[in-house]
Amino acid sequence: MKRSFFIGLIYSIIVYCVSAQEPSKPIYLDDSKPLEQRVEDALSRMTLEEKIAMVHAQSKFSSAGCSRLGIPEVWMSDGPHGIRPEPLWDAFKPAGWTNDSCTAFPALTCLAATFDPQLALEYGKAIGEEARYRKKDILLGPGVNIYRTPLNGRNFEYMGEDPYLASRMVVPYIQGVQQNGVAACLKHFALNNQERWRHNINVEVSDRALYEIYLPAFKAGVQEGNVWAVMGAYNLFRGQHCSHHDLLLNKILKNEWSFDGVVVSDWGGVYDTDESARNGLDIEMGTWSDGLTNGRAFAYDDYFLARPFLDKIKSGELPQQLLDDKVRRVLRLVFRTNMDRNRPWGSFATDAHAAISRRIAEQGIVLLKNETQLFPVSVGQYDRILVVGENAVKSLTVGGGSSELKAKKEISPLEGLIEKYGEKTIHYTLGYTSEPQKYDADSLRQVALALAKSADLVIYIGGLNKDHYQDCEAFDRKSFDLPYDQNDLIERLLEVNKNTGVIIISGNGVAMPWIEQVPALIQSWYLGSQAGNAMANVISGEVNPSGKLPFTIPKKLEDNGANSFGPSVYPGDSINVYYKEDILVGYRWFDTKKIEPQFPFGFGLSYTSFNYGKLTTDNKEYSKTDVIRLSCSITNTGGKDGAETLQIYSSQRHPSLPRPLKELKAFKKVSLKAGETKTVSFTIPVKDLAFFDDERHEWVVEQDRFTLSLATSSADIRSSVRIKVVE
Repeated sequence: MKRSFFIGLIYSIIVYCVSAQEPSKPIYLDDSKPLEQRVEDALSRMTLEEKIAMVHAQSKFSSAGCSRLGIPEVWMSDGPHGIRPEPLWDAFKPAGWTNDSCTAFPALTCLAATFDPQLALEYGKAIGEEARYRKKDILLGPGVNIYRTPLNGRNFEYMGEDPYLASRMVVPYIQGVQQNGVAACLKHFALNNQERWRHNINVEVSDRALYEIYLPAFKAGVQEGNVWAVMGAYNLFRGQHCSHHDLLLNKILKNEWSFDGVVVSDWGGVYDTDESARNGLDIEMGTWSDGLTNGRAFAYDDYFLARPFLDKIKSGELPQQLLDDKVRRVLRLVFRTNMDRNRPWGSFATDAHAAISRRIAEQGIVLLKNETQLFPVSVGQYDRILVVGENAVKSLTVGGGSSELKAKKEISPLEGLIEKYGEKTIHYTLGYTSEPQKYDADSLRQVALALAKSADLVIYIGGLNKDHYQDCEAFDRKSFDLPYDQNDLIERLLEVNKNTGVIIISGNGVAMPWIEQVPALIQSWYLGSQAGNAMANVISGEVNPSGKLPFTIPKKLEDNGANSFGPSVYPGDSINVYYKEDILVGYRWFDTKKIEPQFPFGFGLSYTSFNYGKLTTDNKEYSKTDVIRLSCSITNTGGKDGAETLQIYSSQRHPSLPRPLKELKAFKKVSLKAGETKTVSFTIPVKDLAFFDDERHEWVVEQDRFTLSLATSSADIRSSVRIKVVE
């Protein structure tokens, strides 16, 4: 008996030991299991302290994982135009790495100006590959705050004034980024439409304007792009900070739109433990800094969602369910990014990325005026071309705040022109300076004028830059005029040489008092690594310009809606700002108020010409659940291959609430060889003709007559059809 007992005991021990050596795989580590099962399994294994660690920063650009469970940290990088140089652990200052020089992609104003969602997809995919290669889990972009005033210092990071355009361009950008297992972070949610007093300005705006103008691009990014992260804004809205805002984050984002990702605060945008715990914030970043300076050193355990949050849960002042919801969202992000074993490896600063950057830049450049056919300038056409202007040589991938980059290579406009036309043809002089302490401005001007007299052609390359009070985070522009006395310089250049073409580099519209005298004008942007090559290709005609303005340029600042009422409407009184222009933003204001702009939204010329057929529809009556189908023909009647963007605007005959004169509802960019004709089709769901009824808190399509117009800009209607919406 004893022998058999011991044999049985030994056998049981062996079986136990073998089974103990081969434990079942935890669900959270098994990527074949449904995502939500993995999230709940990981959550159930974590201590309270481990959960707290995941909802606030552990360094300037990372939040903690759970090392005991093998859950990685979450690493973030500023975008949306490139992957920033690696920072120090507890400072915004670069760490001094030698292998973090990236591809600088064009600013998002340039991407919006392409009116090409396919390019947005390629942009997102390429920048996502660079983020993945650098082991980043969240790319802090794209930005879709609406262009409300040309003085907003950060407009260059956004996608223009129209919510429909921004919606169509942001969705493929997000999808391209997230193909790489990197989360895009849609920002800044919401109403961050100025940099002046950005940390404390309170925005007062109607529900109609909120839902019709300022939210649609965010909604599209969430519901169509399935974005994995959203960043709260610095400003307040109706008295509450946007990074912990019950209406914006809980009611709209997470409830109405069913967002299942993480809400990340902007750096230094959190002010209270109870509000940030209850009102939708999931990861707190950068507290006790303004996002641009160091702030308090190594303060992470004292963040509002750190020890203070933990203490309030332990004391019962706050329920643990609030923390668990935040950690669920962080875990969901982790399983989608750095714990996805199938995500690609990425690539960094490649020739392929440079080519994508150049193509976006080329397609976004806008030809605004070309009366004497000054452009294109063929190689060999002139013996002596004088290039004037600081922006021809100034690095424009640096500065501007959080979008500053360390580009592996940045080809300046001057370098691109020399490469295209040769050193014997291209001559250069500064003309003006943004550094008056280094140069005498009058001497620079006189030298430029003397050289211009003997030049066959003058190409002026100026505009704004990314210095403070230009196109720059934390600073709005002080004036609508060009800085550094450029207007005077341009006018005097035109006096001594009428064969002068002007190129404005900016992310904003500028005053143009010389517009009647200048024979040719190009609106360029911050074009990134390949700026010079892209610009030279357009100037030479190797690339036919096809960009369209993503915002309206007014003749004078006071013509713009937000700048027409006085300081209470922009910039406010440092406490409150009132959006009295309401839904009439951009071309909606100019059209409805019958104000002629300098250049309208959607405008852009080509080196070729087009003929537009009549717009037709398959029906005249539609129910509210139908889809409207439209078509037209377009012919390239010129001698060069080119591309044109056809735009469809709608207007309602007798709306029960005031509506703009017209609203963009569809667009399509069409490439045509010289002499080629194509038929272009558009589909518009009838529900897209709705307006937001703030009393009923719902989108409403009324039984009424609507006009749908084919246009080449908001001010250039080519043909129209009329339809009726019925029950």
